[in-house]
Amino acid sequence: MRYEIHSHRFGRKIADEGEFSEDWNEIISVLNSITDHDIKEMHKSHSSKNKSISKSINKLIHKRLIKYKWSPESAIFNDPDYQKGTRWRLDFAKNNISIEVAFNHGEAIAWNLLKPVLASELNHVKKEIQTKLGVIIMATEDMKKNGGFDGAVGTYEMAIRYLKPLQNQLSVPMILIGLKSPESFRVEHIGSPKIANFVDLK
Repeated sequence: MRYEIHSHRFGRKIADEGEFSEDWNEIISVLNSITDHDIKEMHKSHSSKNKSISKSINKLIHKRLIKYKWSPESAIFNDPDYQKGTRWRLDFAKNNISIEVAFNHGEAIAWNLLKPVLASELNHVKKEIQTKLGVIIMATEDMKKNGGFDGAVGTYEMAIRYLKPLQNQLSVPMILIGLKSPESFRVEHIGSPKIANFVDLK
């Protein structure tokens, strides 16, 4: 897949350093390995009734990170009161890096950015893991438009605008990754309820 990268608090520089470089390279390898063909095939086999390719991309990222021993749905806190449901969980965690794959509503952007901070800072609830670097994977505006995403989905560009006013709150280094739209197709909606129709561009 094609993507853009934005660094917060020197996140990218930190990712390239010894302590983080191997795990960071695994994330990049996973994204680089996902092809347009992979997305189409995943959509056909698992999510053919969905109007966007978001679930297909999610499944592909999940499947390939697991191969690198990333822990899915990792709890932020080591406390039973905060281990129920998904609100207090990271999408993936390994060593000192946490990942959020955020294709949800724009109103959740601040929460998605805050979760790695909760996993990094000392507070009154005991931690399950200790994050030193957060990675947030989102759709770009281009992907939102051409991938069939709902109009309310938060995007990479929107998240970048949150970083400046939340600078003091977002104390952990982060890397925002914006996934660009496929090169070989775009998604159009057909039927009612709407489902994805792939239109070849080549």
